[in-house]
Amino acid sequence: MAVREKIDGNFLYFFDQGECLDAYNVFGAHLVKDAEGNNVACEFCLFAPNASRVEIVGEWNGFQENQQKLFCIDEKGIWYAQLQGNYEWQRYKYLITTKSGEKLYKADPYAFYSQIRPCSDSKVYDLEGYEWKDDVWMYTHPKTYDKPLLIYEMHLGSWKRKGMGENDFYMFNEIAPMLIEYLKDYGYTHVEVMPIYEHPLDASWGYQGTSYYAVTPRYGVPKDFMWFVDQLHQNGIGVIMDWVPGHICKDAQGLYMFDGTPLYEYPNEQDRENKEWGTANLDLGKGTTRSFLFSNALFYMNYYHIDGFRVDAVSNLIYYLGNSERGVNRGACDFLQRLSHHIFGKDDRVLLMAEDSSSYPNVTKPSGIGGLGFNYKWDMGWMNDTLKYFKLDPIYRKYHHHQLTFSMMYYYNEQFVLPLSHDEVVHMKGSLLNKMPGDQWQQFANYRLLIGYMMTHPGKKLLFMGNELASYDEWHYESELPWSIKKFPMHDAANRFVKEITTLYKKERALWEKDYDPLGFEFIEANNADQSLYVYARYSSEKDNHIIIVMNCTPNTYDAYRIGVKGDYIYEEIMNSDRDIYGGSNRINPIPITVQNVPWQNQERSLLLTVPPLGIVLLKCMKRPEETQTEKPLRKTPTKRTKKTI
Repeated sequence: MAVREKIDGNFLYFFDQGECLDAYNVFGAHLVKDAEGNNVACEFCLFAPNASRVEIVGEWNGFQENQQKLFCIDEKGIWYAQLQGNYEWQRYKYLITTKSGEKLYKADPYAFYSQIRPCSDSKVYDLEGYEWKDDVWMYTHPKTYDKPLLIYEMHLGSWKRKGMGENDFYMFNEIAPMLIEYLKDYGYTHVEVMPIYEHPLDASWGYQGTSYYAVTPRYGVPKDFMWFVDQLHQNGIGVIMDWVPGHICKDAQGLYMFDGTPLYEYPNEQDRENKEWGTANLDLGKGTTRSFLFSNALFYMNYYHIDGFRVDAVSNLIYYLGNSERGVNRGACDFLQRLSHHIFGKDDRVLLMAEDSSSYPNVTKPSGIGGLGFNYKWDMGWMNDTLKYFKLDPIYRKYHHHQLTFSMMYYYNEQFVLPLSHDEVVHMKGSLLNKMPGDQWQQFANYRLLIGYMMTHPGKKLLFMGNELASYDEWHYESELPWSIKKFPMHDAANRFVKEITTLYKKERALWEKDYDPLGFEFIEANNADQSLYVYARYSSEKDNHIIIVMNCTPNTYDAYRIGVKGDYIYEEIMNSDRDIYGGSNRINPIPITVQNVPWQNQERSLLLTVPPLGIVLLKCMKRPEETQTEKPLRKTPTKRTKKTI
């Protein structure tokens, strides 16, 4: 059906009400094909209610004015034109003359492709025709609540680079094979890419976008990104994208004051201007803004098979400019609830994650019972408390002991993801390794302890790229990760630890199956502040399948340390961050540990183990072998059968 035929009363009503879910099928540039599949025309459609005149200026007319007009076909401000010929790959902009006489050159808000910066033209692109081969993934991958979820957050432009030039990026089809092998090596289940739609400033990392429907040309054309996702799916890896529905950059070609009025933003400056970030806040209560964004999310699900969205800066949506004193932004909260309704209505396995630093309740409760409708929330409190604690010299940690136990006081209020994200290793905050106190040995030991704590704490996991390398340098978007540091023994050993504990996490059911079930976690020893020791257990649904975790946050070694346990088991050490192959001092428990009938810590039994310095130990419950019977039971002599006499 031609674009012009889709613009009827139903479309106009739902678009205006903020319930249009496929606005991209009407607005933008759409190629018209003949019976043989040849491009014979292009339809252009734009929403600009404050325009008095709209023209297309493109490379086919030398970007000259007064060449090709669009016609206003509806009183709501929809402009349309059909141009004959093949316009695929052609660059263009809209020249909007406002009702006050101002002239604005704007990129197409619904363009599927654009020119690479510093140019800002939209490009006509044909999205149709890609042949997906990810049916197995799309039809069979399960929900993740009781499954391992290990996310690798990455910036595509700085994971690996061809050189130091401005555009020395690897393309999607070059990144995918390298990335797949790498992710599988660590056991990652998903990759989360920082915003991949078009943005003018590299330093914004994609969080200040201009063309929400256009995959950035930095890494290839849109069908290259389809292939990227397809390949990851074929290898059992999901793809999450960062999504920013709250604010936009103010570059002249973007959505900002699109037709001379705040078409998508708040009408009043107090709510619109985000001075902290130099951006403009979108008004999520407006019907046109909602239709634009709802359609955008479903567009990436439909055309790119995206498996999830990490929604940026949710606290800035819940409260006006993130300020709780200004009260709850009901329009934005309702938008989030409707968003979840539309996304989960299409696929209830999608990951919808809130990057939210507020204490607003029920973020991960279904919208039908009053929640915001996310199914995961980043635990920013856990991240902040944990990093503050680990920055402390161990001598002072006993005074802050409950910074590491506090998370379990609120943990079951939401469904949390534990993030060690890009925000914590940039802007002079230092890398994870650089945050750690002490000499070099202690820094690496603390780093391993931090990663081990994250991987054994309830909650799904997210690591930003490079965190696994134990680099001293923080992340820089202009260059690739410091891959060469793996040639140094301490860095290589630390990386080996990360790889083995992420692999172990994915293997052991007790570390993920009951992440959101209070029966899946128990503190055995939570109050030993003087020694900065923590002991806790993780349980699975399988009988006798549990793991005891012992964390020592001081440089002291404890030999024959006793902890209380419930059952009469044997425990095997399946991970010790102090092993020499990880760069530690090798204070390990090399043989299985037998439980003793010595009551301890309100438990009937206990065991003794070696607790390494600045180390974490994982002990897995093993069934005690059955005692060998010394005597065989007597065999009953069968009764002799006699011939029956008649």
